[in-house]
Amino acid sequence: MKRAKATAPKTNTKTKKAAPKKALKSVEKKFTELQDFISATLDSDKARNIVSIPLKGKTTIADYMLIATGTSSRHVTGMAQKLRDKLSAERKIKARVEGLETGDWAIIDAGDVMVHLFREEVREFYDLEKLWGADFSTVNYTRYQSV
Repeated sequence: MKRAKATAPKTNTKTKKAAPKKALKSVEKKFTELQDFISATLDSDKARNIVSIPLKGKTTIADYMLIATGTSSRHVTGMAQKLRDKLSAERKIKARVEGLETGDWAIIDAGDVMVHLFREEVREFYDLEKLWGADFSTVNYTRYQSV
């Protein structure tokens, strides 16, 4: 009589290791799709100089920041309202909008993507590209030095 060999149950280590990477890629794809959707919406509304800044590792407020310029206060206000409405209707995202009162600037918080719309002079004044485009990895925040 032959004895059956005792074997350990086979585990598929490839699928266990690949699952988190696959999930991470789908989340990144979601961010990219949302960013592309917002950029296309702003482009169709004639926004000028649309810039995307990745915020991962810099802050937890969002993963991406989009900055665009409008030609006038009415243009900035109109783009912000239209983007909010499109995000709600087509993406089911309830975006918060601030700054519509004056129309000099508007911030649309779409969760993973933060959108800043400015009139040209206001955009030059705040210069968010310089602020958020900096390399934060070279700064040591754990040391405090008094001057």
